[in-house]
Amino acid sequence: MAAPDTPKTGLLRAACSAVLVAVLMVPLLRIVGLRMFSMASVGGVSGTHSAAFVTCPNEEVAKEIARGMVEKKLAACVNIVPKITSVYEWQGKIEEDTEVLLMIKTRTSKVPALAEYVRSVHPYEVAEVISLPIDQGNPPYLKWLGDTVPE
Repeated sequence: MAAPDTPKTGLLRAACSAVLVAVLMVPLLRIVGLRMFSMASVGGVSGTHSAAFVTCPNEEVAKEIARGMVEKKLAACVNIVPKITSVYEWQGKIEEDTEVLLMIKTRTSKVPALAEYVRSVHPYEVAEVISLPIDQGNPPYLKWLGDTVPE
């Protein structure tokens, strides 16, 4: 038969229960807290930011276009990927060229102005400018991107 509860054992049971609940709640609270922080720190909704891609004939042209986009606040960051091979059809013939790829991070709302800028300075008759919305990303990076490229 169990010993009757005394105020001391009742207090001990209550303390143990509280500790047990706290230990079990910490992981759940951590997950909820991180998700709340993540949502609050993005400063936008899925698709607010975009990754755009432009091909260039060489690194010199790529650097000029990239620098112009960043200076004009059309992009927060442009990565220049050298020496890609492009195979495409142009004027009825299959072509193969070595090009340079620009990977551009910007606000989705800036993509039309970015495309217009590229068309105005690009040496190709038909410049490639395509974009994809960014669905997810590192919240501090996306915040930086949004702060760097104003609306």
